[in-house]
Amino acid sequence: MEAENKKILLVEDDQNFGAILKDFLTLNDFDITLAKNGMEGFEKFKKDNFDLCILDVMMPYKDGYTLAKEIREKNKEVPIIFLTAKSMKEDVLKGYKVGADDYLNKPFDSDVLLMKIKAIIQRKATESKNEPAKFEFQIGNFHLNSKLRFLTFKNNEPIKLSPKESELLKMMAIYENDLMPRELALTKIWRDDNYFTSRSMDVYIAKLRKYLREDDTVEILNIHGEGFRLVNKNAAKAV
Repeated sequence: MEAENKKILLVEDDQNFGAILKDFLTLNDFDITLAKNGMEGFEKFKKDNFDLCILDVMMPYKDGYTLAKEIREKNKEVPIIFLTAKSMKEDVLKGYKVGADDYLNKPFDSDVLLMKIKAIIQRKATESKNEPAKFEFQIGNFHLNSKLRFLTFKNNEPIKLSPKESELLKMMAIYENDLMPRELALTKIWRDDNYFTSRSMDVYIAKLRKYLREDDTVEILNIHGEGFRLVNKNAAKAV
C-alpha cells in the first residue's frame, strides 16, 4: 500500500502532540490536515475528501464521539481511529458503536499507529475491489439473501442467520471456490485479529457447515494457516 496521496484528517486539541504527530505522519508520506477541536475538524471534513480520520476523544466544544457521529452521517465508509487517554471498556465500546475502525490508548507507540493506518487503508482498498454491491447469492442448492439474512435450501423454510453468520457466508460466497483469507474476515467482521476472535470465527464456521450439510455439492474447507474455501462442486465443474 502506497501512503502517497492518502489524505488523513487529524483532530487533536493538544497542539504540541498534534504538531508532532502531523510531522511524523507527513514524514511517512501521508497528506495531513490538522484541526485543533471537533468543531474545526468537522468544518475541514466537509471541505475535503479524506482516506482516514484520526480523532482525539476528549476535546473542547465537540468531543470525538460526537464528531464521529457527524462524520458517519456524511460518509459511512471513511475509516476512523480514536486516540484516547480513556481505557474503560465502556468507552471503547462506545467508540466502536459510533463507527470507529480502531482505538489507541495514549500514550502509544507511533509505529503501532502507522501500522494500523496502513492496515486499515489496505483493508478498505481490498474490500472495494473484491466486494460487489450484490446481496443475493446462489450457493449450490442454497439461496442467500444477506440483506434479510435468509438462507434457503430449495423450497424449504428459510433459516434466519445471525448478522455475523450472514456476513461470513456472504464473504465466502464472494470468494466461492477461492481462498477467503482468515485475516480479512476477522478485521472486517470482528474488527480485530487475535486469538479470541479467531476462535469465535471458528465457531461460526462450524455453524455454517451445519446449515450447509443438506447439500453435498457445497463444502467449507479449512486451508490451514491461511483461511477458508467455500467449494461449490457444480460451479467448479462448470469452469
